[in-house]
Amino acid sequence: MCGILGIVAKSPANQLLYDGLLMLQHRGQDAGGIVTAQGNTFHMHKGMGLVRDVFRTRNMRALLGNMGIGHVRYPTAGSSKSSAEAQPFYVNSPFGIVLGHNGNLTNAEQLNQELFRTDLRHVNTHSDSEVLLNVLAHELQESTGNCHLDPDIIFAAVRGVHRRCEGAYAVVAMIAGYGLLAFRDPHGIRPLVFGKIESEKSSEYLVASESVALDTLGFQLIRDIAPGEAIFIDEAGNFFSKQCASETALNPCIFEYVYLARPDSMIDGVSVYETRLNMGVSLAEKIKRSMRHLDIDVVIPIPDSSRPSALQLANKLGVDFREGFIKNRYVGRTFIMPGQQLRKKSVRQKLNAMSIEFKGKNVLLVDDSIVRGTTSREIVQMARDAGANKIYFASASPPVRFPNVYGIDMPTRQELIATERDTEEICHEIGADHLIFQDLDALTHAVSKINRNLTCFETSCFNGHYITGNVTPEYLDTLEVKRNSEQVAPQSTSKTQLDFSLTVSD
Repeated sequence: MCGILGIVAKSPANQLLYDGLLMLQHRGQDAGGIVTAQGNTFHMHKGMGLVRDVFRTRNMRALLGNMGIGHVRYPTAGSSKSSAEAQPFYVNSPFGIVLGHNGNLTNAEQLNQELFRTDLRHVNTHSDSEVLLNVLAHELQESTGNCHLDPDIIFAAVRGVHRRCEGAYAVVAMIAGYGLLAFRDPHGIRPLVFGKIESEKSSEYLVASESVALDTLGFQLIRDIAPGEAIFIDEAGNFFSKQCASETALNPCIFEYVYLARPDSMIDGVSVYETRLNMGVSLAEKIKRSMRHLDIDVVIPIPDSSRPSALQLANKLGVDFREGFIKNRYVGRTFIMPGQQLRKKSVRQKLNAMSIEFKGKNVLLVDDSIVRGTTSREIVQMARDAGANKIYFASASPPVRFPNVYGIDMPTRQELIATERDTEEICHEIGADHLIFQDLDALTHAVSKINRNLTCFETSCFNGHYITGNVTPEYLDTLEVKRNSEQVAPQSTSKTQLDFSLTVSD
């Protein structure tokens, strides 16, 4: 999970990109980067850390030009501590291209070999995003024959990317001297939207992972980029779009609605906030249907993403809703922190229980999901320490039993608490008195009832069905070996930041 932005404006783009990345900070806290274009010159600054820490006034002043792309990184492939893998990435041939990517390629190793042996291109990091950039660069070179670019040639190159790349990818890229390119994989797994500000004389365009970035920057949401579609906006603000994949199907990642996206975002025509309200309704119906024996005094959410579900659940059950945990806003999201020990340590730094809401009560805690179980176990213990009588735990999503290979940090089965455990065993592991999981059908219905055109979803982490069709047990085994080796190997803690300006000749 990462956040990407692309803008073509009539005024300096640097502040807009910075403000937009702040709105997408929840999608990645490991690194951030911005590249702007001034004619044929790219200006880049990127580094490790939060947006507010990566960019200083001197960095912003050097990001010249009215067009640019931005990226916040949450690592799923490659080293989580390497500043060399902060995005956007740059390649100088052909034309000069910079690219930011959200997702994960499932055939990155194969593509890397093809690039080296056949395309004669060198990939310098372990990032699949650099692989994707070089595939795009090669396809552009093949499509142009070293001639002048036009939108049809660019779209032909994207068709080549779709033919070669497998997995999940939402992409923003800039081609020096030409314009901004954005496209989405043929399955539509990761989100990507665009909007514009229109005046009598010109239009300005913004592409983003989530619509909240458009809202806060004053852009009108036009629509989501369709699966397989590419859009191109030239330096003058002329807009072009084309379907570049022969077979497409919209399968948005269901976890975007459960946890990843901000509640004030719209994804594929669906309000994330409304889906979370619906999740609370279906949980309440399940409890009424089969768990009437639970004597619930109060419903308490685990801040923040579970709050709408918990509120609606309490309303439907007719019990009190209370805020029992106070969240420290200056500690990162534990789900996307690399390293199990860091996650465990940060839970109690992030949340503090108020005993007045727990003492002597039968409490129903509501969270968006249970992935590794670390957070849930610590929270249950905090509730007991605060004096709760009985602790029931509800998850707004089903048990996460399988690795996610499309851009979420769930690469090994051993890390998932639900792997080879039933609900009763998971309940015992986290220390609760009773555990309620959302049913998968109810979860998908919570989204599809808002947009009836959404009939399929990427739900692999719940049911093990990988929609790209190339994820085998052998592939998952290879991922686990790689993951384990990365955890053992020492990680670089360098805080190096990178600036450059480069002029690309026609």
